[in-house]
Amino acid sequence: MTATTSHQALQPEFRLLVLLVSIGFFMQGLDTTIVNTAIPSMAAHLHEDPLNMHSVVVAYVLSAAACIPLSGWLADRFVLAQGWALAAVLFSEPDLLLLDLMLPGLAGEELIAWLRAEKMMPVIVLSAHDQEMEKIMALDLGANDYITKPFRSSLVRNRVANQLKYKRYRDHLNDMVHERTRQLALTQEATIHAMATLAEWRDTETGAHIKRTQNYVKALVALHMANLPQYRETLNADAISWLYLSAPLHDVGKVSIPDAILLKPGKLTVDEFEIMKTHTTLGRRAIEEAERRLGMRVAFLTVAKEIAYSHQEKWDGSGYPEGLRGDAIPVSARLMALADVYDALISRRVYKPAFSHEQACAALVKGRGTHFDPDIVDAFMEIAADFWRISQQYPDPPQ
Repeated sequence: MTATTSHQALQPEFRLLVLLVSIGFFMQGLDTTIVNTAIPSMAAHLHEDPLNMHSVVVAYVLSAAACIPLSGWLADRFVLAQGWALAAVLFSEPDLLLLDLMLPGLAGEELIAWLRAEKMMPVIVLSAHDQEMEKIMALDLGANDYITKPFRSSLVRNRVANQLKYKRYRDHLNDMVHERTRQLALTQEATIHAMATLAEWRDTETGAHIKRTQNYVKALVALHMANLPQYRETLNADAISWLYLSAPLHDVGKVSIPDAILLKPGKLTVDEFEIMKTHTTLGRRAIEEAERRLGMRVAFLTVAKEIAYSHQEKWDGSGYPEGLRGDAIPVSARLMALADVYDALISRRVYKPAFSHEQACAALVKGRGTHFDPDIVDAFMEIAADFWRISQQYPDPPQ
């Protein structure tokens, strides 16, 4: 008698389960591969040893592998199937939501409040409650319309069509506002550079000085200073943007300095230097006039005034125009002071040759605690190579 082995075919739902599990393992392996490939780049950006990064990634992968089954069990145990369906609808960004207030496990009113805080999609409420207070409450929470059951399908179609029409109109207005805002920002930046370039053209030896100092300041803040505990609140994303926009105006006051002094190839006399020093006051006055004509205070112009007026102050109080000392000097001006001096050192002038990058670094370190804020000098030394890269990216035109 011959024995035969029979294999029972897998049920369709088990085949689907096997497929889903296989896809999950594949995605887990793909995630691990991607992260491992990115380790050198991540380590370089964080200034960390790649070997140390590798151990962190391994710990992450093991933790994820351990938590995935747990998260699945928790979802099956505590999350309703309707909750998953609702999440799928919300995260798919629909154009409109028809919402029944009688949701299992979730109050429809709570969902309306959340949608109004997080989303802009129209919400039409469908409900068997026809009391006036129910309607008022739903509309007060942010519902766009309220339809009482039972209803005709034609009524729902018309209400939906109206809401979608309003949504298209609102989206079009938003697009117009965003585009107008973008154009204003470009116009603002172009105007700033036009004013700054006007000052630069008066001094033919500065070349790409404006662009370099602008990027020096951004590198100092974004790559290092913003991560220091004492600066995290003041040097946020908005402050970085304002610094970048306003930095080109630091020498705008030089427009008012006579050519005989501004372009003098030799050392200035005492009287000439006193006139040169007025470029800080004249620069702030010009920006104040621009602000007055606007009729309102603008954040980046406030920063521009600080930089134009105080970038020649020194940490030990020996600078000008007010002889401010230490933290009394605005941090924006302290940043520009170092950026301005570094660029002057590495640039050729009629009265001096260009310093090497190493010589400029040594000069800035020598001025730590006297000319410059010690924290800013330390930050500079951490990213000095980025300063040199920026200087090479925006070289002066050949003479």
